[in-house]
Amino acid sequence: MDTHISSEILEKVRQVEIKTNRLVDDTFSGHYHSVFKGRGMDFDEVREYVPGDDVRRIDWNVTARTGRTFVKKFTEERELTIMLIIDVSASGEFGSSTQSKREMMAELGSVLAFSAVRNNDKVGLILFTDDAELYIPPGKGRSHILRVIREILFFQPEGKNTDLVAALDFANQVIKRRAVTFLISDFCLPGDFSDSLEGFRPKLQITNRHHDVVAVSVNDPREWELPDIGLLTIEDSETGEQVELDTTRADIRDNFSQLANQNREELRRTIHSSGVDFLELSTDKPYLPVLLNFFGSRERRRH
Repeated sequence: MDTHISSEILEKVRQVEIKTNRLVDDTFSGHYHSVFKGRGMDFDEVREYVPGDDVRRIDWNVTARTGRTFVKKFTEERELTIMLIIDVSASGEFGSSTQSKREMMAELGSVLAFSAVRNNDKVGLILFTDDAELYIPPGKGRSHILRVIREILFFQPEGKNTDLVAALDFANQVIKRRAVTFLISDFCLPGDFSDSLEGFRPKLQITNRHHDVVAVSVNDPREWELPDIGLLTIEDSETGEQVELDTTRADIRDNFSQLANQNREELRRTIHSSGVDFLELSTDKPYLPVLLNFFGSRERRRH
């Protein structure tokens, strides 16, 4: 890579860092950390037994040595592993608003990564198309995070299609310890949408048994509703298939919206029935309020 390109990339990463640092203020970090549990409880110290303590926590060795009853005191282990599984297939390049779907996915991933850094958590990355194309194992530190963000922004995938099953299979192989796993995609699936979801559902359930999965859909408003602008050629950016539509016809616009909404509702049912939280973002609307609202509702569920 030549110096000119390197400096451009560094500048772009710096801009994203500045923007996300403004977004990831103390309030946001607090939300983020209060809604995800650590991986368990760490032994902290022993103290004398008081009535009401759980007898299962009695430390019999210390009790025998001292002749007084002591219990083990635990603290919740708060360090998390955050895994970002991000779709970089060709359909992500589409954008009719101020940014493409992939640009929003990249910024969202950056916000989550910087939030993790603020809380001294580890962050890992999987980028996928019809296969897992890049894996960065979980790590900490500024240089690690900047590498993660650089890859999210600039990685050039080989594949064009979306295979959620392949992505989750890979994640289940490489992520050894429990992680908060964000699956970020536009969920534009090849072939029959229902058939694709049938294969996706059991894999999602398996992944969610081992990890804390949050699915995030990033879409463009034009994927739900066609404008009335005359003849319009629509191309599937993943398959290259083209179709010409007369958008002056209300029945064509209605059929398009109806199918899109049916698919979206089926996706919601699939994800919710797997016990997974689901966030829906649109490129024409700010994502941060949706994220904060999700964290707030999840925090309330924990208490």
